Amino acid sequence: MAKKISIINGPNLNLLGVREPGIYGNSSFDKCLETLASRYPDVEISYFQSNSEGAIIDELHRVGFGEVEGIILNAGAYTHTSLAIADAISAINTPVIEVHISNVHAREEIRHRSMISGVCRGVIAGFGLDSYRLALEAFI
Repeated sequence: MAKKISIINGPNLNLLGVREPGIYGNSSFDKCLETLASRYPDVEISYFQSNSEGAIIDELHRVGFGEVEGIILNAGAYTHTSLAIADAISAINTPVIEVHISNVHAREEIRHRSMISGVCRGVIAGFGLDSYRLALEAFI
């Protein structure tokens, strides 16, 4: 039976490939998903992206009670501001790995603090889009 993993991306991550390529690279997230699906054919990967905090919380609630075996979450800027997303992670049963494309600790000081790290299984940051593969490997 295939392992089911959900990837949830937050605000502005729909602009990967065009947004600040010096920080986030030139590749779209669609390309990242294609690569992951090709590399891990025995893993069923679902994907959700929203610029809305409430929609991210709704998706965590939807998949977080047995729909999937793991959640890879890049909450974007909400990482640093959203107690509501932290509460949603605490409320669900499915483990969550926090992911960041950039090394948030090498950026502005406000990005050094995460509201969600303490309720996640782990944190992966700074490996570009490969951060998602590393999180997927952790669940496998």
